[in-house]
Amino acid sequence: MINSHKSGVALAALLVIAAPLCGAQSASLTGFRSSSVEEQLKVEARFDALLNKDNLRNWMRQMTLRPHNLGSPQAKINAEMIAALFTSWGFDTEIETFHVLFPTPKVRELEVMGERPFIASLTEELLSSDSAHDTLAAEGLPPFNAYSADGEVRAELVFINRGVPEDYEELERRGISVKGKIAIARYGGSWRGIKPKVAAEHGAIGCIIFNDPQDDGFAQGDPYPEGAYKHKTAVQRGSVVDLPLRPGDPLTPGYGATQRAKRLKVKDAETIMKIPVLPISYADAMPLLESMAGPVAPSAWRGGMPITYRLGGEGGAIVRMKTEFNWDIVPCYNVIAKMEGSTDPDEWIIRGNHHDAWVIGASDPASGMVAVMEEARAIGALVKTGWRPKRTLVYTAWDGEEPGLLGSVEWAEHHQTELQEKAVAYINTDGNSRGFLSIGGSHSLEKMAAEIAHAVTDPQTGVSVSKRARARRLVRGSFEEKAAAKSSRDMRLAALGSGSDYSAFLQHLGIASFNVRFGGEGVGGEYHTSFDTFDHYTRFKDPNFDYGIALTQVCGRLTLRLAQADVLPFDFTRAASTIQGYADSVVKLADTMRRETQDLNANIEADRFKLAADPTKTFVPPTAKDPVPFTNFAPLFNAIIKFKSSAEAYDAQLQEHLESGRELSEEKRHRLNRALYQAEGAFVSEEGLPRRPWFRHQIYAPGFYTGYGVKTLPGVREGLEERRWTEAAEQILRTAKSIGKYTAQIDTARKALDTGE
Repeated sequence: MINSHKSGVALAALLVIAAPLCGAQSASLTGFRSSSVEEQLKVEARFDALLNKDNLRNWMRQMTLRPHNLGSPQAKINAEMIAALFTSWGFDTEIETFHVLFPTPKVRELEVMGERPFIASLTEELLSSDSAHDTLAAEGLPPFNAYSADGEVRAELVFINRGVPEDYEELERRGISVKGKIAIARYGGSWRGIKPKVAAEHGAIGCIIFNDPQDDGFAQGDPYPEGAYKHKTAVQRGSVVDLPLRPGDPLTPGYGATQRAKRLKVKDAETIMKIPVLPISYADAMPLLESMAGPVAPSAWRGGMPITYRLGGEGGAIVRMKTEFNWDIVPCYNVIAKMEGSTDPDEWIIRGNHHDAWVIGASDPASGMVAVMEEARAIGALVKTGWRPKRTLVYTAWDGEEPGLLGSVEWAEHHQTELQEKAVAYINTDGNSRGFLSIGGSHSLEKMAAEIAHAVTDPQTGVSVSKRARARRLVRGSFEEKAAAKSSRDMRLAALGSGSDYSAFLQHLGIASFNVRFGGEGVGGEYHTSFDTFDHYTRFKDPNFDYGIALTQVCGRLTLRLAQADVLPFDFTRAASTIQGYADSVVKLADTMRRETQDLNANIEADRFKLAADPTKTFVPPTAKDPVPFTNFAPLFNAIIKFKSSAEAYDAQLQEHLESGRELSEEKRHRLNRALYQAEGAFVSEEGLPRRPWFRHQIYAPGFYTGYGVKTLPGVREGLEERRWTEAAEQILRTAKSIGKYTAQIDTARKALDTGE
């Protein structure tokens, strides 16, 4: 729901203006000859006519009867149900099982000691009014952070706000250290695993994480069950594995966790957190925060609880926390369903969503999984009428996504050679709710995605999902988003970081990928809590499953067009323009850092002068930073110039070829399409990124200190941000080399189009 009445009026006005523009299908489709367009649009119309939102409701109800976390009985039952359905729809289906490390809590204790003792409940008050109450009480995992260390610690608390590196700079300016202390952080601002990671780097011996009601509790709206927002005892579970270092099973780095795989010892696993971590509710957090001493927190750090937020440190109450886990190897059930292509069986279109949850998981992940199932059912129904995809379709339901993308990563690592040979693209979804279309992915597929966004109608407004998303950006977007929306009516793809199952395909193997969802209006506080139930979802998230059908229509078209295109629908001009923008932004970053460092050091010198003149002052100036050197970006920009030239030449030649009606020989067609879908792999560097070689993509990666959030040109950007000047220069050369390899793939594709070759 739009929070501002004014924004809502403006958005409605924009939609009215946009409405007459909606519904007109483009006369051409990227990758299709003019003679093929009409047939493709007929297939898509037939696909739409087959969709039934009652299926989504019924499957979600069935999948959310019991908790279905990784390793639970219901996880296996759900996998077997999904597999049986795929088989009934005509897919060749198997459950491929891996065996992964999944710790579950054995001991969780948290207390304030001293004159005002408090023992945290660390439990959620389950609601008898929710239909999931009985199975939650009997089978639900309690709140915990997976891959926390075992340990018992006692110390004062230090409030670290969101727990990102910038917050420690603020603490340093105030003379406060977390060394030897227990850090307490608010959720938000970064992925949860960054908070204990950075705290440990600064010497903290434990970390507590809580949801502040200002973010998703009573400050935003009525708590559940009266409203959608976070109940006072609700706790966001989640993994704190070092995801930006490497996702997947911590004990089998770089290879599939098969039953007989060689495993590291738990103590040797580099991605397991080194300090104990506990998530708590804001009901439990308030007494802890009240026990703290120290100065009042900066205004931007203060949340929605009726207390004085303090920074803590010396003088506060001692807090004791203890965590102990069952470090078990459990089965991870991936459902893999294939439908062989009629003409190009060795070119695979892979479609996926995960089926495991932290507890009941109606929104995350069932809302996305049921859309995948309905898409597969409709395609199976099309096949029964005589239609068949040209390329092989692979539908997947991953297990173990929540603890660290386990199912998808282990499958991708285990089948790496075959996937790099055959995978054209991977299309991912996760949770879904009502609202606005959001697509991230490989920018070489942006043109196709934009066409599809124009072709699907938003169920609430009646305009295209593209126009509705654009209207939102024009009204509520950042300055950059508004500028982009004004310059183009097309949907733009976001760059992908991490946090869902596309990561192994895009960032490790170099397979072009999408991540797709609707959201923005189905808001609430149920994420990763016991309150993410069927009842909550059907009241607040997408009551009629209209946006589940919209998601099916968008992703179904992505799948169908990739499967049926005469020439795979890659468009490189947009990719070149986007990467040019990334290069411009790292140059701007270097310039900004240089100016800010100069200003900071000048201010430090001025403060030192004042301190020397007045010995009564106790202010301690921060440490001066080394100057930012001038960096040679020329190799990067030279590579991009060649990339843009080749991209424009290929896109023009492809358009001419498609309009000409000429047929390529079968050998040339295969050579062309192979060059196209393997182009993304050219962005993969075998050496990987500095200090985390599993992430090999040179254009997109999760940030080392953001977790889910993307860093574009990550080697270069993080070299600058972390002030590793030699490394940044080396990464410029490595990134330029990968762009050169990508350009060579485009040139290979162009030669395959040349009838003189």
